[in-house]
Amino acid sequence: MIDEDLRIRLADLGGFDTARGSLAGVVVVDVTRVVAGPYCSMVLADLGATVIKVEHPDEPDYTRTFPPLLAEEDDPDGPVGEDRLSGFFAQYNRNKLGVTANLRHPSGAALLEQLVARADVLVENFRPGTMDRLGLGYEHLRTINPRLVYAALSGYGQTGPYRGRPAYDNSAQATGGLWSMNGPAGGPPTRVGTIIGDLAASLYGTIGVLAALRHADATGYGQLVDISQQDSVLTLTENAVVAYTTEGTVPVPLGNAHPFVRPYEAFPCRDGFVFFGGYTDKFWRISCELFGGPGEYEAHPELHAMGDRFDEEVYEHAVRPLVERWFADRTKAELEALAGDLVPLSAVKDIGEVVADPQIAARDMVVETAYPGFGALRTFGSPVKLDATPPRTNGRAPSTGAHTAAVLRELLDYDEAAIDELRAAGTI
Repeated sequence: MIDEDLRIRLADLGGFDTARGSLAGVVVVDVTRVVAGPYCSMVLADLGATVIKVEHPDEPDYTRTFPPLLAEEDDPDGPVGEDRLSGFFAQYNRNKLGVTANLRHPSGAALLEQLVARADVLVENFRPGTMDRLGLGYEHLRTINPRLVYAALSGYGQTGPYRGRPAYDNSAQATGGLWSMNGPAGGPPTRVGTIIGDLAASLYGTIGVLAALRHADATGYGQLVDISQQDSVLTLTENAVVAYTTEGTVPVPLGNAHPFVRPYEAFPCRDGFVFFGGYTDKFWRISCELFGGPGEYEAHPELHAMGDRFDEEVYEHAVRPLVERWFADRTKAELEALAGDLVPLSAVKDIGEVVADPQIAARDMVVETAYPGFGALRTFGSPVKLDATPPRTNGRAPSTGAHTAAVLRELLDYDEAAIDELRAAGTI
């Protein structure tokens, strides 16, 4: 950990909020790219850690060119590059300090070792074996800093027959079982419409880092945090594993339906769709009275028991038609106003409706960050709500190597001559 004065000086370098977060003083060296990894270190940064993003000076994180792109206000038609700001990159790299180092160069590797000596955590998401080939693997770095928590996020993990395979999010969705379960009923498997493998691995990586930090505080020793995207996706398949291991059932795409809970899916209404989950006996009775009026519940005694409503034939021939009749002539807003406080019923909202949602606003889940020269960028906030040490969510993402010289001076006590020498050698 770094002391309070140094923490504040480093935060000032990035123009970040200097208020103490839960992880204040923790230093994270981030050598990740794209999302699986950058999201993990971003969560740590939101929680107050000092995160130093290390990029190759000539080959920085290529999501810097990913859309959407904000153009400079005085050059809206300029080319993609440092005069364009990637909203994609900014969203996953806020609150970080930017440093460049060529890890293939001996002096660049030495620079990373010096950073690790002052750090608590290193996060990387290279294919297993890459850091070892650079001479910067866990077994080596732990000799420099025994307290180091080394988080390695990869497609298939550091062990097993697939460990060396290249992988993307879709690789994890495919091999973790999620792809085979998703899609319209009776249709082909369909990927989940977001990079859920990357995101899940990042979040599990964050959990692993926090657990390992607690262990390091107690024992003085760090450890390897080994996170696989395939493993992470597998844990998102709900009851699929236990259904197969106990009954031999292989899940297939069900569209918006649940494997056995009914009603529990999206239903059409006058201007779109709503999710309705009134499957318990309590919620079913309330729903009958709300939507069907007096006598609706007693008119269908064959539907009073939850087990009967779960029966697929009963559901398709009696329950679904009844619910569809209830909703057909009402709008999403009307249905939410009528029933949203009483039963699980929610409008199916597009992202524009979500960004404008009053609950999202009340929870500070869309935050605005000022980028001088580019204007304001609105991104998602933090779902972690802490009343004593709230996450900081409006810090900027760094331009490539923006803080290299300052971090070397402040954290590693480099003088200007040494920094100039590294720059001349192409190390930074």
